[in-house]
Amino acid sequence: MNGREGRDSGQAFPAYIAVIAGVLFLALAYFAVGQAATTRSGAQTAADAAALAAAQEARDQLRDRWLEVLLAPDRWGPYLRGEEYSVGPACERAAAFAARNEAAFSEGGCEPLASGDPGFRVTVRTTEAVGRSVVPGTESRHGVASAEAVLEPLCTFDPPGPTAEPSTEAPSEPPSEPTSEPTPTPPPEEDEPIVGLTCGDVEWEIDPEAPTLPEVSDLFTVRLSN
Repeated sequence: MNGREGRDSGQAFPAYIAVIAGVLFLALAYFAVGQAATTRSGAQTAADAAALAAAQEARDQLRDRWLEVLLAPDRWGPYLRGEEYSVGPACERAAAFAARNEAAFSEGGCEPLASGDPGFRVTVRTTEAVGRSVVPGTESRHGVASAEAVLEPLCTFDPPGPTAEPSTEAPSEPPSEPTSEPTPTPPPEEDEPIVGLTCGDVEWEIDPEAPTLPEVSDLFTVRLSN
């Protein structure tokens, strides 16, 4: 009886090892799948944050540059349409936000939207591998994701029509006799408030002497487009 039990135990041992190996393989596979999903999610988070950061930097630039030409309303158009910003500083800010999320620019990196609309497309690659060297074969695999963020202008500007030019025709009445009294100097004209700027449902009247101005969030909204 003891001999038979010994033989049964010897036959069961390889099967036991096979079961344990199968369980470990399944556990490793589930771990790899979970790590891959986590890495992909992290890559997308980093891409979203970087694209939004680039668009927000561009928005800040647009408002600052608009303020520089505030007293020249005929030059407002490119700034209110979201056209006058520098790509370099915006992408530098995007890179910083990608790094905060353990990612870096991948192929394509950071670039303006191909559609020509104001905004950016950012592609990033996680700095950590999918399996973090725990799962064999994943040491060189990284999460890659892309995101697009757009700047949507919220303001329109309709400058008032040109004022009538003073008449250059000669006066019909004969000129008056010259007098010895000096002609009084008229007081200097005050700058008129600038009207015609509408942001959303709000109409702005900008006093050049003490302007109350829209915030960046009044001028543009920033959002992900994918």
